[in-house]
Amino acid sequence: MRGRVRGWRRRDNPLRRRSDVVEAWTALIVAVLLLVAVPLAGALAGRWGHADAQAVADRLRAERHRVRVEVVGHVPETMPSVEGVRQQTFPVAVRWTPPGEHARTATARVPAGTRAGELVNVWFDTRGRSVAPPPNDTLVWQHAFTMGACAAGGTAAVVLLGHAVIRRVAMRHRLGEWEREWARTEPQWTRRRPA
Repeated sequence: MRGRVRGWRRRDNPLRRRSDVVEAWTALIVAVLLLVAVPLAGALAGRWGHADAQAVADRLRAERHRVRVEVVGHVPETMPSVEGVRQQTFPVAVRWTPPGEHARTATARVPAGTRAGELVNVWFDTRGRSVAPPPNDTLVWQHAFTMGACAAGGTAAVVLLGHAVIRRVAMRHRLGEWEREWARTEPQWTRRRPA
């Protein structure tokens, strides 16, 4: 146990190079960043994304209102398609009567397959235009999770890329040191005279 103390090398080890020290400290810093900074960046971005998405959802809920309408126009029949999970909608004439007012007619987007005379819920903005429903809590949380995951992944990528760059520079320095040492030592081993 003359040269070691529980796995630690002695600080005056003649084989230890400066590039080895830089690389060891870099590995320690990268580990700390991956364990602390990456989750923290994800949590902060997720929290910011949730607050932002919630503010947008609240604003849209205040600007939009749901109305139960009767479909008076003809909705085209559609063949099943593979457009994804979104339901196809079509613009069609609808009619409703607000409390204490005369009947109104407007164009709104209704789901495919809706027949004339059916009652459906549609959303209108303050100008009376047909709009998409405001985001619900599930969409707000999905946005927050996506923002957090992207921030955490981006932070991890930057940390690992930085570590790869530092390791590459350290390796270049290490190879340069080895070349200089070999240029000095090689004539002694081969008994060749330096040029």
